[in-house]
Parts: sequence; structure tokens; C-alpha cells
Amino acid sequence: MKEIPPFLLFVFGLVVGSFLNVCIHRLPRDRSIVSPPSACPSCGARIAWYDNVPVLSYLALRGRCRSCRKRISPRYPLVEIATALLFVALGRSFPNDWTIVLPLFYASAMLVVTLTDLDLRIIPDSITLPGIALGLAHRGWIGGEWLDSVLGILLGGGSLWLLGEGYFRLRKREGMGGGDVKLAAMMGAFLGWASTFLVLFAASLAGGLFGTALILLRRGRATTPIPFGVFLAPIGLIGLVYGERVLAWYLGIAG
Repeated sequence: MKEIPPFLLFVFGLVVGSFLNVCIHRLPRDRSIVSPPSACPSCGARIAWYDNVPVLSYLALRGRCRSCRKRISPRYPLVEIATALLFVALGRSFPNDWTIVLPLFYASAMLVVTLTDLDLRIIPDSITLPGIALGLAHRGWIGGEWLDSVLGILLGGGSLWLLGEGYFRLRKREGMGGGDVKLAAMMGAFLGWASTFLVLFAASLAGGLFGTALILLRRGRATTPIPFGVFLAPIGLIGLVYGERVLAWYLGIAG
């Protein structure tokens, strides 16, 4: 099979990014991503297809609704561009054939989860549960590493579940959401146990530093909840591309 040209990956990423905007807005609110059609968040006017072309329509309308002329968030085209760039980058990092579909799904899922957790502190099951199955397919069926994928699920989901359960028993309040547990299990399915360990360590470090900064700046307390998925998902995306390289580098030094 011929390689997919970067330009086509970029265009495909723009289209997928437009769809991801719908997912980010609707999935955490338990709304259908199929219907009704997209509408202006301010006036509710239905958006015509020619006003829904990724990036170009936003530029043509100067970032405003055609009906009410109220400003539309620039996050919509930014998500589209980010998705397109991610797709091109993954096209350089993975075999550029049909098997790249699963890494593209993983990247899309991490982008959605980052923003839904940031906005509403919700990580949709409709992303993570199918993601666990697709991760098994990616690493097990295509890569032939079933055991590594299963161990990754157990390490990712199991470690966060134990952490949350221990915190609840000690403090009598939730310390780790179920969405974070399922997200870590999905990452484990895609990344395998070793890269998952690195991702969990790095995300915990980043979250801890952020929480410490909030306390020092008097913007929060030790009990202030932090959306862990905001750290876990982006670092998990980095782990997809660089996790095994970091491991190889470390083992080379240790050896």
C-alpha cells in the first residue's frame, strides 16, 4: 500500500478536528454527536455546511456567527489545526498505511479528553471504554504484544484505582475519579506496561508541581481538586511517540 501523503493527512486531520469539536461539546453532556446539526452556541441558529468548513469558514466569517454576529471561540479552529498537525506528525512516526488509523484515534481521544476534563472535569466513557478495546487491537492484534497490552491495562487502571481507593479510605472523599482510571487503562492498552509506567510517573510529577504552585500562589489548598486528565492525556500522547525511545535510551545508559 502506498504511503499517505502528508497533505492528505493534514486535510483529514482538519476534518476530524471539526468533528472532535462536536465531541468535546456534546459527549460530556450526554448529547448525540450525530444530531441535531451544529448550531451557533449564542443564538442557536443552524450552521450551514459552507459555514462549517474547517478553519476556512472561521476566517471567512472573521470568527463571528453569520446570523447573530456574536464572536465564536477561536478554540474551534485551534482544535482543527492541532488535530491536523498531530496527524502529520504521527504519519512520520508510525507505518504510514491503514494501521495508522488506531494511533490517529488515540491522538484524537487524548485531545478530546484533555479539553472535556479541563472544561467540565469529565472524561467520557464513550471515549475510554472503546479505546481500551482498540488499544488491545493495536498492540495485540497488529503488534503481536497481547500480554504487554493486558499488563498495561492492569498497571494503568489498577494503580490509579488503588490510589483512589486508598485515598478514599483515609480521607473519606474521592481522590481519583473513575474517568482517570479508565483513561489510564486505555493508555496501558495502547502503550504497554513500561511506557505506561513512564507516563503515570511524568503525569503525577506534573500534577504535583501544578498543585504545589497553586498552594504557593495561594490559588488553592492541598484539598483543591485538580483535573488529572489534563496532565495524563497530553503526556500519554507524548508517550505514544516517544515512550519506547525514552525506555531504550534509559536502558542504554543503565546497561
